[in-house]
Amino acid sequence: MILHGKKTLVIGGCRSGKSSYALDIAQSCDINKKKFLATSLILDQEMQDRVAKHRQERGGDWETIETPLDLPQELFRDFDADTLLLVDCLTMWVNNMLLKEWSEDEITEAFLSLGNALQSVKARVVLISNEVGTGIVPGDKLSRLFRDYVGRLNQETAALADEVIWMVAGLPVNIK
Repeated sequence: MILHGKKTLVIGGCRSGKSSYALDIAQSCDINKKKFLATSLILDQEMQDRVAKHRQERGGDWETIETPLDLPQELFRDFDADTLLLVDCLTMWVNNMLLKEWSEDEITEAFLSLGNALQSVKARVVLISNEVGTGIVPGDKLSRLFRDYVGRLNQETAALADEVIWMVAGLPVNIK
């Protein structure tokens, strides 16, 4: 597993193996400074257990940066080229904006800011996101809005990425 580009998007369905795969490719990089940009909010014990498991899987070589809403601002920090940033995940970032009842304009601005940050970041970046558009049309407005925003963000991020890997049943499929 080798990162071929400066920006890699690992996308897939729930439990497709995307986080494990992204961590594996990040761990295989010969880069000493590794930072995990965590977007999830810890709202219950089950999520707290998941976060603890992910921290254990990463090991002590990683600095964790909690960034549930300020992801673009974190990417704009002055990380040098000898840094690897693992963003887990874009889907939770969208979820958090919706939980905080951000307006469409605020979300659009956040997406634009993320795109600008990805274009200017010097560090290597591995981003993780869920593919949410392959199932049935959600039955309620909020779920459809979530699906639409995540789909839009995935398209925008994939366009900026040097490499896009789609995870299916634990298997990586290179699509860009």
